[in-house]
Amino acid sequence: RRASLRLFLPPAAQVTVLFSTLESGWLLGEKFRQGFGKVRRLNYAKDKLKAINMSDSVRYCAKCSYVFLKFTLVAYATVFWLIGSFILAIGIYAEVERQRYKTLEGVFLAPAIILIILGVVMFIVSFIGVLAALRDNLTLLKVFLYTLAICLILELTGGIAALLFRNRTMNLLNKNVRKGMVNYYDDLDFKNLMDFVQMQFKCCGGMEYSDWAVNMYHNCSSPGPLACGVPYTCCDSKLNEVTNTLCGYKALEKQRLELIGTIYVRGCTDAVFLWLMDNYKIMAGLLLGILLPQFFGVIVAWLYITRVEDAIEEYGNYQDSLINTEAKKQGKLVKCCKCMPLFD
Repeated sequence: RRASLRLFLPPAAQVTVLFSTLESGWLLGEKFRQGFGKVRRLNYAKDKLKAINMSDSVRYCAKCSYVFLKFTLVAYATVFWLIGSFILAIGIYAEVERQRYKTLEGVFLAPAIILIILGVVMFIVSFIGVLAALRDNLTLLKVFLYTLAICLILELTGGIAALLFRNRTMNLLNKNVRKGMVNYYDDLDFKNLMDFVQMQFKCCGGMEYSDWAVNMYHNCSSPGPLACGVPYTCCDSKLNEVTNTLCGYKALEKQRLELIGTIYVRGCTDAVFLWLMDNYKIMAGLLLGILLPQFFGVIVAWLYITRVEDAIEEYGNYQDSLINTEAKKQGKLVKCCKCMPLFD
């Protein structure tokens, strides 16, 4: 009706009405913007206060958010899962190749067996860690945490015990080395390992060169040409000289002083242990490289468990506080893994 009446007004009056309408609209918009700004500032203050209260309720390391800890733990477990799979594959391949010759009964004698055991342990523990981090399962998270902690404690305890009970450790090593020397020519893995150690550390046998008498080919009662001798890798070869493969002929019948300069008379267990003591810096770096990643995993898993426990204690269910309800509608894969949560 106003529009129809405006047609009968003079042009000057129409302009006045138009400007008054625009002014009223501008004032209304300005009031709306001011009110909306106040609401935004109020909501920001509420969110800030809520964040402060939540940070105060966090038990440990408030700067480490749930998302950061979750993806750190997933990445950590995934890396070691892949490493464990790689070690397991190498161990299985080496064991298959070793079975073509002869299988030794002693676990300490077969590097392939050690690789398989190490790979299986790393694969299972890391898989539990990945699954627990993706599903936020407290039971699996605690299993992962306790397993890492137990492995770390066992490694530290074993290393300290080996140093404190050095004689028993040396006797155990010598016993297992002599078992391997019995089948020296039948097991290619042990033969290659023993030859490398003897040439690299300039040693012969386990505790001493006379340990080679346990081998049926080097025993003095053997009728063959190797009787009372030692392998050529025990020869004290000089630079730019051709190695005499028969330098150890009848070496077991001679005294230690007679063999100096001909073969290595020092045992390999003593030689390896002395090398470790002389290169303690390298060993310290190696031990830190093995122990620190495990300690880091224990800390991250422990912090992540505290986040989930805090959420359950306050909200009754971690999904109500950590994961938005819209994440449950994003498909079966996201619902199963919960690897990309949305936050309120």
